[in-house]
Amino acid sequence: MKFFFLSTDHLVDRILFKDDDDFRVAMNYVALAAYLTGVNVLSFILMSNHVHFVLECSRDGAEAFINRFKMLYGRHYCRKYNCKDFLRRIKVDIRELKIEDESLFRGIAYVQMNCVAANICAHPSMYPWGSGAVFFNRNKLPSKRVGDYSDRAMIELLKTKVKLPDDYIICDEGYILPQSFVRVQFVESLFRTPKRYDYFLNTSSKARARMEKSAAPSFSDQLILGGVKNLCNSLYRVGSYSELQDSMRAEVIKYLSVHFKADVNQIARVLGESYSDIVKMLEDF
Repeated sequence: MKFFFLSTDHLVDRILFKDDDDFRVAMNYVALAAYLTGVNVLSFILMSNHVHFVLECSRDGAEAFINRFKMLYGRHYCRKYNCKDFLRRIKVDIRELKIEDESLFRGIAYVQMNCVAANICAHPSMYPWGSGAVFFNRNKLPSKRVGDYSDRAMIELLKTKVKLPDDYIICDEGYILPQSFVRVQFVESLFRTPKRYDYFLNTSSKARARMEKSAAPSFSDQLILGGVKNLCNSLYRVGSYSELQDSMRAEVIKYLSVHFKADVNQIARVLGESYSDIVKMLEDF
């Protein structure tokens, strides 16, 4: 069997997951896509504007998996936000990884460290939207087995009639825990010890990116998005950023830059504006 690293393009003018509900839905669809396509998931992470996976499968299997995930989540996104499907057009980079040259080890570490490099948390185990907490960690979250739910309850949760294995576990937050379908024991056997696993985490390119940034955690895209909604409501008595006049938009952008320490890239994707427009508004303010 072969191993593949999958990475979607980083969106610059929007975010994939606007709130925790979107993340929960996507977590369930990772499990569902893996089950339906028969691939083995070794590592994955859901970030605001992109996703990464390390899979054990054929190349055709990798393509089938990511296409299935994009279809499932795209359908949810379009229904919820009343927009046209754009996920199908998102490009995906697929690269083969190997044990012999340690690219598999580095690929897994790279995926895990995305949240750390983004200054969202100090260690992958602290980030819930991926496989960061499953390796060399025996702490158990409150959960129930899929088999403990009625068929109707599972259809309501997953929005599909596909029946997942009864031994899959669902946490109290309402999503399938990664240890249900991620090959935890296989990945741990690859790294052999927690110390060696940490070595690859701490020497990954994402770890180096973290070292170049401030040690203070950044605000997540979702938190900033919530802040924008509150600003629009409290200052201008409107429900969304899109309802603001240009001068008001510039004030919001300036506020995000100063008080949230958000950079131009983050402001652009959260607000759905182009990079150049954000730069111009900041310069003209």
